[in-house]
Amino acid sequence: MSDARTVLVTGARRGIGYTIAERLFHQGCNVVLVDVDAEDVERAAAKLDPSGVRVLPATADVSRSAEISSVLKRVEDKFGGIDILVNNAGISPKHDGKKAFVLDMDETEWRHVLDINLTSAFLCVQACLPWMKKRNWGRIINMSSQAGRTVSTIAGAHYAASKAGMIAFSRTLAAEIGADGITSNCVAPGRIVTPMAEEAGADANAAYLQRIPVHRLGNPEDIAGVVAFLASDDASFITGATIDVNGGAFMG
Repeated sequence: MSDARTVLVTGARRGIGYTIAERLFHQGCNVVLVDVDAEDVERAAAKLDPSGVRVLPATADVSRSAEISSVLKRVEDKFGGIDILVNNAGISPKHDGKKAFVLDMDETEWRHVLDINLTSAFLCVQACLPWMKKRNWGRIINMSSQAGRTVSTIAGAHYAASKAGMIAFSRTLAAEIGADGITSNCVAPGRIVTPMAEEAGADANAAYLQRIPVHRLGNPEDIAGVVAFLASDDASFITGATIDVNGGAFMG
């Protein structure tokens, strides 16, 4: 068992999740990559650490507590527990490449988005907190979105509601666990160049670019750097915060 801190990242097979895992791995952490796609998460883990010594790939639907529990049993056997939790898993369904409007989505789609984007964070926190409390140290970093801070022209109401909920969840959690040496914070990305963002089409990204003062779209490394800071000892006095990473597109 390693003395290094162990981070669990959900939605880790590509994009922002993988880049966060990569950044923390290179900073010395053991990394647990969790995703629903078995082949992709295995490939991502092998790319990160071909030896497999400091990486554990795990396949799970993080909206299901039984599957999370199964992953954490493997984590305990290999690394002893979780010190840092990054709740990054998320989906934003589009309808023909465009925003999903309320009258066009059904109840199944609504519930699925809330389950993946918000309920999964609750379940992962419940599962990982006992380890953090025992060690009197922990970092919980939840991925929100600019869509959870202001009206989005691309994201549907289900996505926006889930990301706004993530902010409220993080704040409430921060107040509950602060005395245990554990912090809980949110990162709210703006328009980041990822496979999910590309689903909206080039026109949508071009329109976003016109509203960004720094005149560029974000990249996953922009998010990973902020997450790495929040996961560090240097961020011990920051909790309940939401850090906007959007190039100035939203200034709240």
